[in-house]
Amino acid sequence: MPTPMEYKLASQDFDRFLADVATETNLGSRHQAYTTTQAVFLCFRRRLSIREAISFAQILPAMLRALFVSDWNTDEPQAKSWDRDLMSAEVKQLHVNHNFSPDTAIHDVSRILRKYVEASEFERCLENLPTSAREFWS
Repeated sequence: MPTPMEYKLASQDFDRFLADVATETNLGSRHQAYTTTQAVFLCFRRRLSIREAISFAQILPAMLRALFVSDWNTDEPQAKSWDRDLMSAEVKQLHVNHNFSPDTAIHDVSRILRKYVEASEFERCLENLPTSAREFWS
């Protein structure tokens, strides 16, 4: 079986994604967009069960899936609060000295992510998650 195109083009697709996040968030570089995306993913992942997080990861493109699961401490307690202000502050705490995420980072990454996932798979996945998790990506 040939290598799936998803993997052949993964780096190019990821670079385009980061460029889009940088533009959407008015960040100055793809490095800043990477930190913002990573922070949004970690914030979301902390609030899911392992089963829910793996289900979500499955619908992400290859490099975003890798970012979503990287450095995962599965023993970390699940965060309970889905308060948007608290989560926005949490996003800004990742690599705090190098993080330029705007207050709108969750919303901005969400807008861009929807362009890079299969819409029907994304919606089907979200339907199986708690309401607060669905709202995170709205």
